[in-house]
Amino acid sequence: MDNTFWALVGLVLFFVVVFYVKAPTKVGKNLDDRADRIRKEIEEARELKEEAKQQLAEYQRRRREAEQEAKDIIAAAKREAEAMLKEARQRNEDYVERRTAMAEAKIAQAESDAIAEVRASAINIAVEASAKIIADRNSGGSSGQFIDTSIAEVRKRLN
Repeated sequence: MDNTFWALVGLVLFFVVVFYVKAPTKVGKNLDDRADRIRKEIEEARELKEEAKQQLAEYQRRRREAEQEAKDIIAAAKREAEAMLKEARQRNEDYVERRTAMAEAKIAQAESDAIAEVRASAINIAVEASAKIIADRNSGGSSGQFIDTSIAEVRKRLN
């Protein structure tokens, strides 16, 4: 009975106690429970991964839609700006045409007025010159009244 024998007895007692307490089944059960928890966590991780993929796809779709909408808005704004610019140019051209026509009409009216004024002035000068010439020739009595009447009638008809 030496130390080796007692070590063997202690080892055998240890194994008997371990089997009496059902340690291998408890260890196996704990390992099985842990394996089940790990499987569940892996499955949850897969589900979360799938959900994340779906959310990513949804966000990418929304981003593409937002980009397309932004492009559409920009294109609409460009079309509207071009239309406004075209309308403004047309209004400007119309305004210039109206102002040009008004200026031309004023010029034509001024020209007509100048021609009429020159004619009236020429007629007045001609009538006065004729009156002076006739008066100088007929420096007599009653013919002066007849001449004045004739000159007034000529003026009336020429103007």
